[in-house]
Amino acid sequence: MRAPEAAVIGWDIGGAHLKACRLERGVVVDVGLWACALWQGLERLDAAFALAAARWPDLRSARHAVTMTGEMADLFDDREQGVHRIAGRTALALGDALHFFAGDAGWCTPGAVGAAWSDIASANWLASARLAAHRVGDGMLVDVGSTTSDVVALKGGRVATSSRSDADRLASGELLYHGVVRTPLCAFARRIAFRGASRNVMNEFFASAADVYRLTGELDAAHDLHPSADGAAKDLAATRRRLARMIGLDAGDAAAADWLAFAHAWRAEQLALLRDAVARVASAQGVAATAPLVAAGCGSFLVADIAAASGRPLRAYPETCADAELARRAQVCAPSVAVARLLHEQQPAGR
Repeated sequence: MRAPEAAVIGWDIGGAHLKACRLERGVVVDVGLWACALWQGLERLDAAFALAAARWPDLRSARHAVTMTGEMADLFDDREQGVHRIAGRTALALGDALHFFAGDAGWCTPGAVGAAWSDIASANWLASARLAAHRVGDGMLVDVGSTTSDVVALKGGRVATSSRSDADRLASGELLYHGVVRTPLCAFARRIAFRGASRNVMNEFFASAADVYRLTGELDAAHDLHPSADGAAKDLAATRRRLARMIGLDAGDAAAADWLAFAHAWRAEQLALLRDAVARVASAQGVAATAPLVAAGCGSFLVADIAAASGRPLRAYPETCADAELARRAQVCAPSVAVARLLHEQQPAGR
């Protein structure tokens, strides 16, 4: 009798979250997301892995596909050290059946991390884009996460860009360092409209993007895992209080409807940044105006607006799941889904 095929678990180790996707016989059966404030110490990663092990007790008997961006955390002296230390901690938690996604260099074992660290560093977007390209052919992957956003051209079933590093992708506009949860609001605009007048913005971490999308009702509480800017509650009253501080006011200085309109003004500023990036990258890479936007990340609701404004079709991140809720979680955790799927397809069990 053949032994049952080991599960494949894809991991995306970020600076703020640990995301994971579990495949059994090539089918997505679960997707997990845990807070992991890596800048506070590698013990945070240990704790997140412990939560994953409680959810999946057979963790060490599974095959693991790993990608990361957490090497950028200021816990580390440089990115090379970050890749090494994260890889070492991951091996302690998950065992020997580890495959690190190294982009164009393929997959590597823990022992080969040293030579491939620069290919491993912040390659999660490339895994997501490759899987999307295989599935949709031509289009634009727009992954709006908690902290960053990726805008990647897809052409002929391939990832169109030659950029690979964060530095190159920042220069090309394919990486935007803002998302819908952790970004300080002052990153979106120097001036903002309130009650019909334009006002200067306070360049302080008084409020974050989460306050905007919590007030608009678009941020899922499952993705609102980090403390607020002032460490206070996340109810609507406290959310309005933080937004008011951005322009030197108190929540009591205006009605709830005014603060909701203010949140929508901030939303419009971020949406404009994303819309411009999509247009710029699509033009630079020659992506047809009729090609779809492929939405991923916990801020995918913004991608829907961009698609509507540009007249492009909209597609959810292309992974088949058993039900709508699981598909939604897979869309949010696209890089973990992608590395699990790519390992399953490229290195079948037993190889």
